[in-house]
Amino acid sequence: MGSRTEADAIADLERWFSRLRTGTYKVTSAYDRKYNCAAFAAGQTDTWWEPAPDGYWPPGVPSEYTVDAYAAAYGSIGFVECDTATSERGFEKIAIYGDNGDFVHAARQLPSGVWTSKLGRAEDIEHETLQQLEGNGQWEYRFVVKFMKRRWTTKADG
Repeated sequence: MGSRTEADAIADLERWFSRLRTGTYKVTSAYDRKYNCAAFAAGQTDTWWEPAPDGYWPPGVPSEYTVDAYAAAYGSIGFVECDTATSERGFEKIAIYGDNGDFVHAARQLPSGVWTSKLGRAEDIEHETLQQLEGNGQWEYRFVVKFMKRRWTTKADG
C-alpha cells in the first residue's frame, strides 16, 4: 500500500464513501498520483486524463469537464453508449458518474462483472456495485448517469 497501511486506506475510503461498508470491496493497488479515474476507466495507468493543460485529452474532443465531453473522449477509443450496467460477454463497460451535467467519476467493469475504480489520487478498488460510490457526501460521486461499452481488446479479457 505504499506509505499508507491497508488499514489506513480502508478507514479513509469508508469515511469518504460511506456506502462501501454496505457491500463487498477490496483495495487492489496503492495510492498513485500518475493516473486518475478517467484514465483508469479507459484502461490506462500511466497518464492523467483531464481537459487541462497538464493532462492528456483526446484530440478533437471538447475541452470541458462535462459528462458529454468525457463520453466523447471514451468514444474516441471505441466506446459507445449503452443502456445498462449488465455484464455482456465480449464487452467491457464503463459507468460515468455525474452531477448536473458535470463529470465526477468513471468506473470500469471487469470480465467477472465486478466494477473497478481509481478513487481520485488514492487507491484503486474493486467494488460489488456502482451504488457503493454514489451519494451526496463531500467526496461521494453523486450518481451514475451514463453507460458505455466496447468490445474487449484481447481474447483473454472476455
